[in-house]
Amino acid sequence: MNTFIAIEPDRCIGCGTCLAACSHGHRVAGLQAEPRLALTFAPQVTAAVTCHQCEGAPCLAVCPVDAIVRTDEAVVVNEQACIGCKLCAIVCPFGAIHPAGTSTAGVAGIAFETPSQPRGTSPLLAWSIGVYTCAVKCDLCSTYDPEGGPHCVRACPTNALFVRDATTLGDARKDKMKAAATANQIMMGRSTNLKEA
Repeated sequence: MNTFIAIEPDRCIGCGTCLAACSHGHRVAGLQAEPRLALTFAPQVTAAVTCHQCEGAPCLAVCPVDAIVRTDEAVVVNEQACIGCKLCAIVCPFGAIHPAGTSTAGVAGIAFETPSQPRGTSPLLAWSIGVYTCAVKCDLCSTYDPEGGPHCVRACPTNALFVRDATTLGDARKDKMKAAATANQIMMGRSTNLKEA
């Protein structure tokens, strides 16, 4: 059973603390500072979109240079081996992989103004001169902090994010079954009372 980060949308307030924690943790580890999850805002709900660490991992299967590998903890991108072809982002069923890169203007000690190009409607079409692009996806913080767990989960002020694995999924399924049985008993009790009246 794969382990991944799940969200309780009713608890999410869209504060972006998870994004900041993810970005900071990876930047300190020397990786791309781009957050590995995204927030989606809708009129009634806010939710985080993150990698589900798929069993079949289409991103892993399509990578032409084997820059994506499965470890014991997660499906991980080797940023140094990635050639930025964006095939993994195209095949991801959850939209959880996106290209990111640091321009020469963003490298420490360099302050060259680089011309910016107009962005397309999709991040897959965006590009800028002098930017090396590589795939960015959730690695459950296992590549640099295997003991601490995902930074976004620890940073969430409302506990909207949590780690899902076989144990928690089994517990959630049992809770849903109990809730459905209780609701069924309540409905059966109501229908019996209506028949008697």
